[in-house]
Amino acid sequence: MSVIDVHTHMLTLDYLELLRAHGGDRYALKKTKAGQDAIHLDGAPFMTLTPGMWDYDLRIRRMDEAKVDVAIVSLTCPNVYWGDRATSLRAARLVNDSMAEQQRAKPDRIRWFASLPWQFADDAVAELKRSREGGAVGVMVLANIDGRDLTDPAFTPVWQAINDLGLPVLVHPTAPQGIRHMHMDEFGLVPPIGFMIDTTLAFARMILSGFIDRFANVKLIAAHGGATLPYLAGRLDRCHEMIPACAEAVKEKPSVYLQRIYYDTVVYDQRALELCISVAGSPERLLYGSDYPHNIGDMAGCLARVNALPPDQAKRIAGRNAERAFGL
Repeated sequence: MSVIDVHTHMLTLDYLELLRAHGGDRYALKKTKAGQDAIHLDGAPFMTLTPGMWDYDLRIRRMDEAKVDVAIVSLTCPNVYWGDRATSLRAARLVNDSMAEQQRAKPDRIRWFASLPWQFADDAVAELKRSREGGAVGVMVLANIDGRDLTDPAFTPVWQAINDLGLPVLVHPTAPQGIRHMHMDEFGLVPPIGFMIDTTLAFARMILSGFIDRFANVKLIAAHGGATLPYLAGRLDRCHEMIPACAEAVKEKPSVYLQRIYYDTVVYDQRALELCISVAGSPERLLYGSDYPHNIGDMAGCLARVNALPPDQAKRIAGRNAERAFGL
């Protein structure tokens, strides 16, 4: 049985130095109250740095220990949506080139998602083309791009280029807007709560705006088991039925669209995984992911929950679905 991890991250030390130099007033690399090195946004820690994020030899050892065959690596938040045009493009190329190099060095173990400077559509489309030529099998995008919704018309050329290629897109959260007003600097609330809000809002907008119909060839992957979407599926349908604004752009119930996207398995409770499969409508829509090497990532635990499913489901979710979705 092949095991393919579709939600797992890498970056480079050059990328971190670029962020340190050009992150502006909003982003800072500093210690948390607990003494951990972390990227902060508006004063709130939201991404703890670990050595596994830039050490590929360590990654392969951890994959071997967890019995993971292939990692489709991606940059984590804040991705490349900071700095000026030249800086954003440079950050994307730094990381994309590093991942392409690692894929060439370890072709049986590493694949990668491209990062794009979405704020500059022409550059993003050009970098998508370059990344595809370098071996990228999909695109990673954050659930908001420096505060702008993924459905913003400014991003249409990028989505159209991805749609034309029929690529998978991992939609990964970052800190949602308004973290200061929500006091998310307290108790480290961005990862457990803020990220879930960010993903849920992004997909709710994509569903209710008709985005998924317009870009039907894009294979959207909702990170972290779809965040709160599985739990809110019934509520979304009821609001679509009773609130006119929720039905302005789409006639089908939101739950129908929830069966047209993919979900990773980065959940920490067997019941959550089973609910996700139920709302997705089929185990064909689930893809194994671990969130390694984040401090709450768990290659072995996420795979154990997959393996606790009926054997046929487990085989598909562990690797076969990814083989089909990514053409591996």
